Amino acid sequence: MAGKMYRSIQSAAPQEAVGIEKAVTFLKEHARKSFNETIEIHVRLGVDAGKSDQIVRGNVTLPSGSVKQKRVAVFTSDEAESKAAKEAGASLVGGQELIDQIAKEGKLDADVAVASPEMMPKIAKVARVLGPQGLMPNPKTGTVNPKPSEAVKDLLAGKISFKMDSTGNVHEAVGKADWEDGKIIANVSALLEAIRASRPSTAKGEFIKKITLSSTMGVGIKIAS
Repeated sequence: MAGKMYRSIQSAAPQEAVGIEKAVTFLKEHARKSFNETIEIHVRLGVDAGKSDQIVRGNVTLPSGSVKQKRVAVFTSDEAESKAAKEAGASLVGGQELIDQIAKEGKLDADVAVASPEMMPKIAKVARVLGPQGLMPNPKTGTVNPKPSEAVKDLLAGKISFKMDSTGNVHEAVGKADWEDGKIIANVSALLEAIRASRPSTAKGEFIKKITLSSTMGVGIKIAS
């Protein structure tokens, strides 16, 4: 965004924290027209990011769907589940042959991977490939499931996993500039509720310190928490 245009939008932006509805309306009205910007939320948490017992993570199904259409890979040895996963919309489904393919190619062309429990010991063979890609199935994120086809349905319906970064902040995409206001607001509200519900018992004081909504190239709007 041109500096002059950005400064103009910045000067027009609310300086105090506002409600979600007002922030979304402002961002949509001032989004670039040349491409469909993503609406993002940034949440600063009042936790000690260096303590393992204060890590904030969780899952939530965004009611308006996720911003990015996920390519889901499924590891299973069950023929019925393989068929069900394909019917549910999985991009890749396989067992040992898929693991061998990953070992050979050194990558997995997917955004998220799901596995049935019996496949986990076998997947360990390619953990060094999947781990750095963020694709290692994990029971904590619901991606290890005896019925992986159900996990596929959930993921494609808008289920996401969130986790704070090393500085104690959560960043997630919650909509696109061309979405209806209500859809973005619903996703923001659902995510914030899930973050609040994930508060560690050891966290003291104010849990959510700051909430900001922004568009890809736009200014940040503070949200009243």
